[in-house]
Amino acid sequence: MAGMPPPPPPLPGMAGMPPPPPPLPGMAGMPPPPPPLPGMKEYKPEVQLKRANWSKIGYEDLSENSFWTKTKEDRYENNELFAKLTLAFSSQTKIKKDQEGVEEKKMTKKVKELKVLDSKSSQNLSIFLGSFRMPYEEIKNVILEINEKLLSESMVQNLIKQLPEQETLNVLGEMKDEYEDLAEAEQFGVVMSTVKRLKPRLTAILFRLQFEEQLNNIKPDVVSVTAACEELKKSTTFSQLLQIILLVGNYMNAGSRNAKAFGFSISYLCKLRDTKTTDLKQTLLHFLADVCQEQYPDVLTFPDELVHVEKASRVSAETLQKNLVQMGCALKTLDKDLETFPPPQSDRDMFVEKMTISFTTQHEKLEMMHNNMEKQYSDLGNYFVFDPRKISVEEFFGDLNNFKNMFQQAVKENAKRRESEEKIRRAKLAKEKADREKEEKQKRSQQLDLNAEGDETGIMDDLMEALQSGAAFRRKRGPRQAGNNTLLLSRDQEHN
Repeated sequence: MAGMPPPPPPLPGMAGMPPPPPPLPGMAGMPPPPPPLPGMKEYKPEVQLKRANWSKIGYEDLSENSFWTKTKEDRYENNELFAKLTLAFSSQTKIKKDQEGVEEKKMTKKVKELKVLDSKSSQNLSIFLGSFRMPYEEIKNVILEINEKLLSESMVQNLIKQLPEQETLNVLGEMKDEYEDLAEAEQFGVVMSTVKRLKPRLTAILFRLQFEEQLNNIKPDVVSVTAACEELKKSTTFSQLLQIILLVGNYMNAGSRNAKAFGFSISYLCKLRDTKTTDLKQTLLHFLADVCQEQYPDVLTFPDELVHVEKASRVSAETLQKNLVQMGCALKTLDKDLETFPPPQSDRDMFVEKMTISFTTQHEKLEMMHNNMEKQYSDLGNYFVFDPRKISVEEFFGDLNNFKNMFQQAVKENAKRRESEEKIRRAKLAKEKADREKEEKQKRSQQLDLNAEGDETGIMDDLMEALQSGAAFRRKRGPRQAGNNTLLLSRDQEHN
């Protein structure tokens, strides 16, 4: 382990191994159950109100990051608001007279009695038609032409959902002569009954509208996982880091049953911070980050060599497999429909012409990419010694991504700790310097005091010596005698 040798040679028997295992079990099976539906409150106004004819966004349309996922509209509920809504938007019309007593005409059309459809189906279909406000004949032509400028995914989805069954449409088709006497929803049914193989046609159109989006959803995931597998095997800095961890771990495990390891599970990387130092101030992860910082600074750049790991950590291989299978089934159904589809029923009927495009080629290319991705992941299992059938793509790269983030965080925390320690060190040095200066100042002050005391003692000694010797009493009289003579002379002059 010392000196970090290159990775050991392949284990015996790895050369000439059988082909990769079959696709991961369960990948073609049912997807995991979706999260429970949010509790949608059901309101019951006292009277029916006019409808808000919007294009509904369903729960199945939402993603985790959708704005609508986070809304909490019930915080705005209040009875006053509901009362105002009821008063302003009641669909019931009352007969009332003007000032002259003349009865006003009702604003609503005469309700026609349903002859084929039940009331619920008719109401749902009427709400759908009200959201488009397009003549029925024009809706029919848009479908025949596959006019993608006017056809939207939600429109086709709702149309498939709300349309009566083909048997009911056939019955309505025989009631052309009674068209004016039929309710609006039934009139629409009469018009649409003239479109041959309407439901299969709409299903194929929906597939066409969704195909590009599905392709663009699946392809980046396949590319991310494939690239992440390749990056892991090519990264020299990550390889160094694993070897450093192996060395440290074997050293720490000396004498235990976990000593003398040749490697370790990648999932262990996320557990490095569970081992704490004796003083409980650091973890093994922080320690390793410090070792790399001081001795192997290049290792700190390993996240730059694993750029696709984060995206790969969000990929569900099971969902990828499921979506590819669904696309394959839809393509087979479309191919069969095209083989048996009747000739164009009019010049506007562009179904066969527009649906005969290279969906199959694009799907086959995507399947090849997906097969390569699975092989790369299987190879990675062999490379890091784990079972790719038991550890999912999402789990494996999720652990790696978490470790990458934790390691980078540990590097930042170490830098802050060192900065804090440096501040403490500088403050300590500054305090020691200040203490020394203070001590030197006190010494100088004491010396001055001693010098001053020594001067006073010398003066007293001189004075005592002078007193003892009599020198203090022997003074020069010259000036004083001169002064006395002058005083006597002055007095004689005054006397004379």
